[in-house]
Amino acid sequence: MCFVLYAGTVSALPRATFNKDAPDLSVESLTERDAAIRLYFSNPEVQYVGSTSGCGCDFPNVMFQNGGWPTLDIEDAEKDEFEIAQDISNRHNRELLVNFLRANGDKLVELYGVWDGGNEAFAKSPQAIENISLDRILDSDFRFKEQVLYRVHTQ
Repeated sequence: MCFVLYAGTVSALPRATFNKDAPDLSVESLTERDAAIRLYFSNPEVQYVGSTSGCGCDFPNVMFQNGGWPTLDIEDAEKDEFEIAQDISNRHNRELLVNFLRANGDKLVELYGVWDGGNEAFAKSPQAIENISLDRILDSDFRFKEQVLYRVHTQ
């Protein structure tokens, strides 16, 4: 099961296929399987955005559970090698995403993520809507909350 992130934009984002030999962000058109996600966006263009892992798992995220989003704060001194590597990957993917969305030029971008647990995952309606600045995504404590529709102000 993977975290998947979708972006709603005024103008379509340039498409890019995931390449495991040159990991970067990937952008794909919706398929019949995930087309239901379009319902939650007000912007006309909706596309899947993958992280450097191919899915959205390298975007920092937290799963919606028991009516909320748990927080887990681990001091840097307590982190193991895997957690440190994950932090580096998360930061890199946040930077790639912010630069990519900024280059698109839309003043408002909508982002929505869910855990892909099958076709029904794409029919999960947002549990909350948050307005954030694009730079908020760069904050070290930022995590995409599953089932939150982010209205991201780029300017």
